[in-house]
Formats: sequence, C-alpha cells, structure tokens
Amino acid sequence: MAERIVMQETGAPEVMQLETLDLPAPGAGEVQIRQTVIGLNYMDIYQRSGYYPMDTPSPLGLEAAGEITAIGADVDGLAVGDRVVYGGVLGAYATHRNAPAARVLKIPDGIANDVAAAALMKGMTAEYLLERTYKVQPGDKVLFFAASGGVGQIAGQWGKHIGAEMIGVTSGPDNCAAALKQGYAHAIDRKSEDIAERVKEVTGGAGVPVVYDSIGKATFETSMACLGVYGMFVSFGATTGEAPAVAPGQLQHGGSLYFTRPTLANYVGPRADLEHSAKRVFDMILNGHVSININQRRALSEVAAAHIELEAGTTTGSTILLP
Repeated sequence: MAERIVMQETGAPEVMQLETLDLPAPGAGEVQIRQTVIGLNYMDIYQRSGYYPMDTPSPLGLEAAGEITAIGADVDGLAVGDRVVYGGVLGAYATHRNAPAARVLKIPDGIANDVAAAALMKGMTAEYLLERTYKVQPGDKVLFFAASGGVGQIAGQWGKHIGAEMIGVTSGPDNCAAALKQGYAHAIDRKSEDIAERVKEVTGGAGVPVVYDSIGKATFETSMACLGVYGMFVSFGATTGEAPAVAPGQLQHGGSLYFTRPTLANYVGPRADLEHSAKRVFDMILNGHVSININQRRALSEVAAAHIELEAGTTTGSTILLP
C-alpha cells in the first residue's frame, strides 16, 4: 500500500490529509518510484491555498527523489534500481508514485537523495534566473530578496562563483550573518534598514542592474527604487501578493527599465532545457561551488506544520519531508 497527501479543497494547511491507496502498475511512458525524500517548495503553498487555482480533490507536492521499482512501456534510459529525482510533477507528497519518465532524472554519483530533492527545483530556479533571465556578469552588483531561503542561499553562492557582488535582503541579524556565509557580499536587514538607501550606498548611487524579487506586492516600490538605468526587475514570486501592474511610463521614467515575470515551468519545459538546467545544478554541487543547507526535516505526516513554518517565513535553507 502507498500513502499520499491529498486535499479535498484548497485552503489552510489543515485541508491536507493522509490517505492510503493501491498503486497501479506504471503506464506507458511512466516509472514507479519508491520515494525516500520529498522537497518542499513555496509553489506548494500557492497551490494548497488556492492562490494558484487547482481542481480538487488533488494530490500535492512537486519534487522528490527515490528509487525506480518498476518501468512502464516505451521508457528508455531508465532502469529498475536507478536513483532518480524529479521536479514540477504534481503528487510528490507520497511514499510511492508513478511519474512521467520524461520529467525524471538520474541522480549523479556523489549526490545524496536528500540533497537532490532539496536542491533540484530551487537550484534550477537559481540557474535560470542568474544565467538565462538576466545573465549575471562578473562585477555585477545583484540584489536578491529572501536571501536566507532555499533559493536565496543557492543564488548567493552561485552569483559569487560567477563573480558578482551579491546583495541579499533578509530579516534579523542572525539571518544577515548567515547570508554573508552564503556568498553575499552585503546583507540588508529589511526589519531595521532602508533597503533602497543601503543599495544606493553599496552602488555609489548608481543602483543595481538587476533585482530578483520573490516577495511581490510588499517590495515592488522598493525594488523599483533600487534599479539603475536600463535595470531589469525580475519578479519571480509573490509571497505577499502579486506585484502591481506596471505602466510603461513608470519604466521609462525609472531609467528605461525592464520588467519580467518568469516561471521555472517555461525554462525547463523542453526535455533538453530540463537536462541542461539540472546538470548545471548538479555540477555546481559536485564541484563545491554550491552547498545545500537542509535546515528542516519533517515526516510526511507533519506536512501541515512544514507548510505553516514555510509560509510564516521562519525557515532557512531547504525543508524536506521524509515518507
């Protein structure tokens, strides 16, 4: 028997319930996975809460690692016993599941299952943001919000490796001190400092060429104020609600600015892009340029508590669930 988390309706964390099921054999193009580690992402909260509309009842979770136990028809390149990881496939909150082979990746030797599950989606997010949405160059001064979170910690290290001067926004002196150990040259405490003023100090009044903002509504005006001429505002999350509509004139008068709202699903949609992004993440870890900090571990049955902690902003680094 398999176990999984389902919700009958969207809403508060309590809508998530554990159920048992008889898992069928994998269909054509599918593999069956015995999952050992499940990754937690803010996207899970968007879906559970109804911020992103979902048809219910529905499973939850998007990322996990484990071992292939069965192979369906028309699957090439994967075998029973392979250690694998996937991201972006709904239904990850489970002990066992069938998943489309086209979205499943082998875990390289040297990377543990828990690291793979904690790193894949967050690492691919850092990859597409820093290397493809705005291609960060050596010497760039880069502002990154939520520097203490899973994506933020990876981005700080990744940007430092590129040669950028990373400026992280977080909360409290402890998180600021931690951010400085995660590749950030500067850490701004959003609770006690004026973010835009600190950015002006760091950049000599010029502003930054790019802002990566996962907060949304609450930080929109601040992010705009931090940009220099021709700067790019990359809005890749909305933990406080969607950023407001941007009038063309606002971009004009702000310094011929650019505004974009990218999403991981587009950047890793084609299989070739998925493999490219995942390889960059794995290589950065294997070469010692990025370390993954798993600072919260909870049982799958404690998923509601894990959501509460992540939504409240009390976590740092990555959270994993253990089936």
